[in-house]
Amino acid sequence: MEKDLSYLHDIRKEYIKASLHEENVAKNPIDQFSNWFTEAMHSKVIEPNAMTLATTSASGQANARIVLLKYADERGFVFFTNYTSKKGHEIAENNKIALLFFWPELERQVRILGTVEKTSYEESEEYFHSRPVGSQLGALTSHQSAKIESRIVIEENLDRLTAKFQNTEIPMPDYWGGYRLTPHYLEFWQGGANRLHDRIVYEKKDSSWDIYRVSP
Repeated sequence: MEKDLSYLHDIRKEYIKASLHEENVAKNPIDQFSNWFTEAMHSKVIEPNAMTLATTSASGQANARIVLLKYADERGFVFFTNYTSKKGHEIAENNKIALLFFWPELERQVRILGTVEKTSYEESEEYFHSRPVGSQLGALTSHQSAKIESRIVIEENLDRLTAKFQNTEIPMPDYWGGYRLTPHYLEFWQGGANRLHDRIVYEKKDSSWDIYRVSP
């Protein structure tokens, strides 16, 4: 395997697919996100709902991982996870988080900043029971982020729970559920030639959104 990474500076890509102008974006950032997400779906982006979730612990340590957006509307952006996971503990310590979507096929990014809170129990339960049975069992099987001796631990847990709930409804664990991010800042990034990218920002001011361009 190549160990010298000095060649990285030679990796270059020109962004030439599109441009983004203030007069062409929606007045509401959720509408703009919906428009771009629809285009990502039609462009066969692999998992267009995959997003980087960035959190910060009480000590100031930043952390990031990929999670899946499950829905978005005027209330915010929703994802589901284990509340006792590493991300869950960090959100409990600091509920100011960031989301990042990257759709390379369209040469686009969307950055979202906001505060997050848990969805209602009813909302989480409704989504939980809409998931495939294997995913429901997986939520019960794994205590996410906890140290385990080997993979055998979760495989044995899965076998036990599969047998236990073979003919009955799988209960949603109390440590699992949704989070909703309420945004106050969204940036829509369109790659441009010569690294002169288009960046249009929506920033919440009281009950309305300021829309402006920032330098690349």
